[in-house]
Amino acid sequence: MDFNRLKDAQLDGKTAIVRVDFNLPKNDDGSILDDTRLKAAIPTINFLRKANAKIILISHFGRPNKKNDPKLSLSFVIPALNRALGTKVSFNDSLEFKDTHKIKPGEIMLLENMRFHEGETSGNIELAKKLAKLGDIFIQDAFSTAHREHSSSSVIGKILTSYPGLAMEREIQHISHALDTPKSPVMGVVGGAKVSTKIELLGNLVKKLDILVIGGGMANTFLSALGNGVGSSLYEPSFEKTALEILKKAKQENCKVILPSDVIVAKHFQANAEFRQCSPNEVLNDEMILDCGANSINDIKLALDKAKTVIWNGPLGAFEINPFDKATSETAVYASQLTKSGQIVSVAGGGDTVAALKHASAADDFTFISTAGGAFLEWLEGKNLPGIEILRKRP
Repeated sequence: MDFNRLKDAQLDGKTAIVRVDFNLPKNDDGSILDDTRLKAAIPTINFLRKANAKIILISHFGRPNKKNDPKLSLSFVIPALNRALGTKVSFNDSLEFKDTHKIKPGEIMLLENMRFHEGETSGNIELAKKLAKLGDIFIQDAFSTAHREHSSSSVIGKILTSYPGLAMEREIQHISHALDTPKSPVMGVVGGAKVSTKIELLGNLVKKLDILVIGGGMANTFLSALGNGVGSSLYEPSFEKTALEILKKAKQENCKVILPSDVIVAKHFQANAEFRQCSPNEVLNDEMILDCGANSINDIKLALDKAKTVIWNGPLGAFEINPFDKATSETAVYASQLTKSGQIVSVAGGGDTVAALKHASAADDFTFISTAGGAFLEWLEGKNLPGIEILRKRP
């Protein structure tokens, strides 16, 4: 896509309103559990500092039910932000945005939780206008909010000239390249619990992929639709017809679908539970499918050997507990090795996906990993994202 670029913006002495994602997991004492999203914002902030811009950071945190909920204040971010930037960041807890005009070039101010403002999540235009008056340009650097029509993530971008931040630009380039101009064959790995949450994703991907691997709990619905017994496994009988329609569409689009050829089953969903490997039509009534078997893992690896581009969303099994993490971990490590050797380009995204790849110690070697969940999924579904649309060059 043809979008505005931050390097082309006039920044010297200008006030840049930057949408970041500081919705960070934290302990009760305020310490941050995972600072990945904070670190992602640092390159853009430093770029703006070097360009002598005045910087106003805006973000949400949690889902507050009332204004000024002290438990959901963004003030906890300041110490970590100061350390990461090596400079002092001021915090503005005024919902009237007082003193924002006092910022000097090169200085940074973080505003209080945007969701303390009534109308933020409904995309209130008046709130967006109020925000827009604080600055000269808008920079969207939070891909994780790009699918939301919120005042601070997309509506403001209809008022001010908008640019992607450096993190956002990387997201756009990698994901659009993998979906729109990939090297073939293109392979998708889609897992997770339910078909119902990924119908649009699967429907869009079979038009773009050469190979589609379906794993996780959602594979159970496909296996059942094909006449296999799935015992007490998680599956969605009301979506069996949908599963068959997806398989039919994949065949029409010449997209090869790989489902588990063997499975790991257990009677109890718990760590180190007694388990066995069997074919899908051998699952007993009191057993549940919790992972793909060794033959299935080998099928996926053989497919990876043929691929040039891999798009991954969702785990292949109950990766959180041993021994049902084997398919996800082994496949992730294999994909990371192929990426490192230059054989494939690998793009992954979604909360569970990131956690699964980190669990396998494979994340660092993937070409690109998006920390966004909903936005990544909606882009894969082929939807237009409001926070991306505002970045397109205007005639």
